[in-house]
Amino acid sequence: MNDQIFKTPIEYLKGVGPQRAEILKKEIAVFTYGDLLSYYPFRYIDRTQFYKIRDLNLDLPYIQILVRLKSFEHLGDKRTKRLIAQAVDDTGEIELIWFQSISWVQKNLHLNQVYIIFGKVTFYNGKAQMAHPEMELFNKEQSNRGNLSLQPVYSSTEKLKQYSLDSKGIQRLMASLLDVCLSQIDEVIPTYLIHQYKLNKRAEAFQNIHFPADANTLKRAQNTLKFEELFFIQLKLLRSKLLRTKKFKGNVFENVGEKFTEFYENILPFQLTNAQKKVIKEIRADTYKGIQMNRLVQGDVGSGKTVVALMAMLLAIDNKFQACLMAPTEILATQHYHSIKSLLKDEFVSVELLTGSTKKKSRRIIAEQLELGTLSILIGTHALIEEPVKFKNLGFAVIDEQHRFGVEQRAALWRKNIIPPHVLVMTATPIPRTLAMTLYGDLDVSVIDELPAGRKPIETLHLFENQRLRMFGLMKQEIAKGRQVYVVYPLIQESAKLDLKNLMDGVDVMSREFPLPDYRISIVHGQLKAADKAFEMQRFVKGETQIMVATTVIEVGVNVPNATVMIIENAERFGLSQLHQLRGRVGRGADQSYCILMSGTKLSREGKIRLETMVKTNDGFEISEIDLQLRGPGNIEGKQQSGIMDLKIADLALDQKILQEARKCVIKILDEDPELLKSEHEGLKSFFAKTENGITLDKIS
Repeated sequence: MNDQIFKTPIEYLKGVGPQRAEILKKEIAVFTYGDLLSYYPFRYIDRTQFYKIRDLNLDLPYIQILVRLKSFEHLGDKRTKRLIAQAVDDTGEIELIWFQSISWVQKNLHLNQVYIIFGKVTFYNGKAQMAHPEMELFNKEQSNRGNLSLQPVYSSTEKLKQYSLDSKGIQRLMASLLDVCLSQIDEVIPTYLIHQYKLNKRAEAFQNIHFPADANTLKRAQNTLKFEELFFIQLKLLRSKLLRTKKFKGNVFENVGEKFTEFYENILPFQLTNAQKKVIKEIRADTYKGIQMNRLVQGDVGSGKTVVALMAMLLAIDNKFQACLMAPTEILATQHYHSIKSLLKDEFVSVELLTGSTKKKSRRIIAEQLELGTLSILIGTHALIEEPVKFKNLGFAVIDEQHRFGVEQRAALWRKNIIPPHVLVMTATPIPRTLAMTLYGDLDVSVIDELPAGRKPIETLHLFENQRLRMFGLMKQEIAKGRQVYVVYPLIQESAKLDLKNLMDGVDVMSREFPLPDYRISIVHGQLKAADKAFEMQRFVKGETQIMVATTVIEVGVNVPNATVMIIENAERFGLSQLHQLRGRVGRGADQSYCILMSGTKLSREGKIRLETMVKTNDGFEISEIDLQLRGPGNIEGKQQSGIMDLKIADLALDQKILQEARKCVIKILDEDPELLKSEHEGLKSFFAKTENGITLDKIS
């Protein structure tokens, strides 16, 4: 792309000017010609087909009908005011309904005129209705000249509409823009790939995405632009990985020494799974190469990622390096600290915890030990990356739940040593393969897909409000066996907007059903002070309380093998990923565990699918794929901080095949031409060098 014209400020486009430019910037982040060009329609009106009223049914998508307005009628009082118009064609009658902008509708729509109406059809008492239809006066002469086959529809806002920038207004700007810039759009995808995948030329793709002649033309333009978008994301990620291996040397861990061997052979209280052994071998191979390791370890809740991380840290210690583990919350950091301390036994290796709550005196001692090199493993929150924390020789860094840290926070860890430490990223949030390729495409990926021996699958039940007695019965049955129970609520205080059970009401109900002195209850939520939260947690961990009533603060970081029941109130309000994380708090011992999903009887389609999925499977990766289908990638954790997930047209839930093909092409190109020096890659190199954050190999000595 000739990038100069696309960097032109939007105010210089014919029909924009200073005022409209300001509103375009504020409302839809369109600052330049290039921004407007990639502001794609979100749907299209098919002008090739008009439906007759007699043929309407509920299964139809958004459709258009040619009707004549027959009458208007106001109904309801001031609070429930609505406007109803009767409209007809030669086969029947349809009601058009407006609940808002009533005066505008009456002022601008005229009886006995013929309109094209567009919207979703519903039925009430057997009569067809359409609420807030899009209305366009039918122009017979224009129709005879041949209207667009597919008319683009652009997202607009109330403020944009005040400047005549509704969908039609944006469409006019787009036509003006294409007139100016179409001839200046350069090819960037190599010609041989355009032929191989039957893609459009780039200019043709932009023309056809905004003004397609028919459905096939549109489909080809969409595929072209999706391929290009995903191709450049993969090129950025994989080239970054290639550059890192050239630029960043890694410390070589030559020895599998005394600490690692002693721990594995004599201290580790259980057998590693084959999946854990495989990942440790991959880490061992990485740290021996002399290239900085960047590896992602994915594993379901309870799959044993912490043990793998610990053994990798012992490998670093055997090679005279220090190690650290950074977690996103104090609860999780503390949990890792206690877990690792209990695995190591006594003073096998020196381990300390550093969080925001660490006292000043302890901080000073930790800082001295770190600089002297007498402290081997430091576990903590982002306190680890603060300026006073200086390692003597940091060789290995573990980052847990990376998506909760910003890019700068992660980079600060790298700067803790002259040669950047090897980095192991852990996540208990199973990531769909396509999302992992995009979020973590520059990392090597390991998967722990095996639970430790002796673990029984968690039994999940979905109960409605009228089955609450059954829930209480199961709780009492498990507590009688000496087990413990979590009860999780979505909110701390009552919300007028959402009809949810709140935690404090829940405490009252539980206190009546499970009274003192036979039962004791812990209460944990995000508004408690850290010390109070820790106190309540410890009471539950020690078995002094049988029931923990909590908010999702316990989603990660609590490991109580004796807890066998997880009850999630208003489960339909939680995302699949969160439900799966919460369920993973139980089933951590050898006893049969249960997850009870409580919900109201009125469930949305998505809510029903989520709960059915949880009952059907315990497989986190299967759940994550369904979650991606339901929510889309924009809502999956990690998107905000990746810097590469602002997809304009591709959809990771739907375009997995295109992503895989694009990645395959990039891998082949970088294998054969890592410097992009071949003539057929000239456009590719030029475009990539101009993109934001584009890095060229020749910048690196």
